[in-house]
Amino acid sequence: MIKVVTSAERHTSEKEWIHSEFSFSFADYDDPSNAHFGCLLAHNDNQLSPKQGFKKHPHHDLEIISYVLSGTLEHNDDLGNVTRLPAGTVQVMSAGTGISHSETNPSEDETVRFMQMWFLPSKPGVQPSWTSRQLSREERLNKLDQPVVNGRVSEPGEGGQLQIQADVSLYIPILETGKAIIFDQKEERRTYLFLISGNIEITCNDGTFQLEPGDAARIRNSCDLQIKGTSSEGDAEFVLVDIP
Repeated sequence: MIKVVTSAERHTSEKEWIHSEFSFSFADYDDPSNAHFGCLLAHNDNQLSPKQGFKKHPHHDLEIISYVLSGTLEHNDDLGNVTRLPAGTVQVMSAGTGISHSETNPSEDETVRFMQMWFLPSKPGVQPSWTSRQLSREERLNKLDQPVVNGRVSEPGEGGQLQIQADVSLYIPILETGKAIIFDQKEERRTYLFLISGNIEITCNDGTFQLEPGDAARIRNSCDLQIKGTSSEGDAEFVLVDIP
């Protein structure tokens, strides 16, 4: 079963310092019928104004993945990590027993756009951790063979993959027009796909669907999912998450 949620169906939150699009119930958007998809609790598409951001705040028992789409995001946490994350960087944070962090835009004149996903951990009370990695175009071009983030690797950093404490595999491919890749979904798993830019066509048992930027597909039951780039200009970039 595929459910396509268009960009326009997301909830828009507009404040002086931040513009956000919420894919699931979050903050001022309260919708019990759209609270989660499997262990995926939140997917927010944020744009922070220059010199603005989230002041230091706590989390616990959450696995948080952020991806910087444009501009630069500054991360600061009570583990001692202070760094600026340029566009193309993925950061992962296991909140576990408790962590406080801030996310700010250090630029004087440039907006930073980043998407963030929250997942339930496989077990509560893990040791908090944080790490990040910048992605290259070459490692993702027309490929869906290795996750960027993987909760199933035995050692942190294995194969260049970032590790979290959740049964989640996250991919961020870049797909050229006319190229197609296949994701073999398992019977007991869910797939969440979000289109960042460009255009794609997805085909599964339920039929064929055209996705535009900001659209998402929530997929359940076994399906050999074919994803084809259909952009008239440039490439398509999307996030695909395999979750229980």
